[in-house]
Amino acid sequence: MDYLSWADRNWPLLRRLMGGHATIYRATHGMIGHRFPGAPPTLLLDHVGAKSGTRRTSPLVYGEDGQNLILVASKGGYPKNPAWFHNLVTHPDTTVQVGSHRRDVHARVATAEERARLWALMIGVYGGYDDYQRRTQREIPLVVLEPR
Repeated sequence: MDYLSWADRNWPLLRRLMGGHATIYRATHGMIGHRFPGAPPTLLLDHVGAKSGTRRTSPLVYGEDGQNLILVASKGGYPKNPAWFHNLVTHPDTTVQVGSHRRDVHARVATAEERARLWALMIGVYGGYDDYQRRTQREIPLVVLEPR
């Protein structure tokens, strides 16, 4: 199966599922949606459209590095970075919800010096990221969310 063409064909459905995930997560204050058995933990990332200015929320897998939260802008190995990544580059000050807790954060792209350590951390959270990196020619960015 060609994973990328399958994802392209099913993107409208996947988007609705992610929207439903975010709605339930928020409505239950993270009781449902933060953790699923056998799956990595997810947070809700609020972000503002780089071009549109529209507020959006995306459920994303995250890792913890001290007080920082780490995100992987993989988009499943798609050739382009996810929209939320471009939005954070333009509007780096935002909020996340981790379980029932909301946090104000500042987003930045991980430095080259941090990358190997943080990549290993995130592979420990979700091993599929290695497969995603093999599917694409771009270096998948890591985003560090620092408390503000």
